[in-house]
Amino acid sequence: MSDFDLVTAVRLGRHYGRRRALHDLSFTARAGDILGLLGPNGAGKSTLLSILGTLLAASTGHVEYGRQRAADAGAALRARIGMLGHDLFLYPELSARENLVFFASLYGLDTPGAVADAALERAGLAPRAGDLVSSFSRGMRQRVALERALLHGPRLLLLDEPFTGLDQASTASLVARLRAEQARGVITILATHDLDVVDGVLSDVVFLQGGRRVAGPSAGTTLRERYHAAMQDGPRT
Repeated sequence: MSDFDLVTAVRLGRHYGRRRALHDLSFTARAGDILGLLGPNGAGKSTLLSILGTLLAASTGHVEYGRQRAADAGAALRARIGMLGHDLFLYPELSARENLVFFASLYGLDTPGAVADAALERAGLAPRAGDLVSSFSRGMRQRVALERALLHGPRLLLLDEPFTGLDQASTASLVARLRAEQARGVITILATHDLDVVDGVLSDVVFLQGGRRVAGPSAGTTLRERYHAAMQDGPRT
């Protein structure tokens, strides 16, 4: 699959029986964007990330990655996507380096040891490379997991509540890493409740309520104020 520089959701819907998790949702994210998915619990954020990551099929509508859809691109598309969810997908009984070497090998990367070493250096964890992940703090595990999601140089990075449980230093480290990937042209789409953290970081926002996109003020106030105004206005009709 050739590279892509935009991701477009076209009238996405996802139904679970009679319950609609997503309804008629459209947006576009471009290379270098950090797009925030903001909404209360149950708004459809995680469902949307799963669809974008090809882990879940849409009931209606589709997603375009450049000019291709997931059904047409297949495994080649998944090789261009990195994901970090609530489960960090790290093996606690392995060291940080062993985890990254393992995943680099799964990705089929050349010299997985060198790739893992470079990732740990970027994460500021090179001195702890041989320590078991089980001995790491939440912030340190999160940094390793983010590098795991970025090992293969994805074009699209999907993050579900990446700041949960992080202290100030770990949060700053994660923001810096996202900005570095932004400069590289990565499309980042993240779901978060940490509005104060991402205010000034996000390039654009999709407000969600009840599985629908919600209009909100585009500028002039803080992100938290925009969020509360959007939730009060309710879904688009």
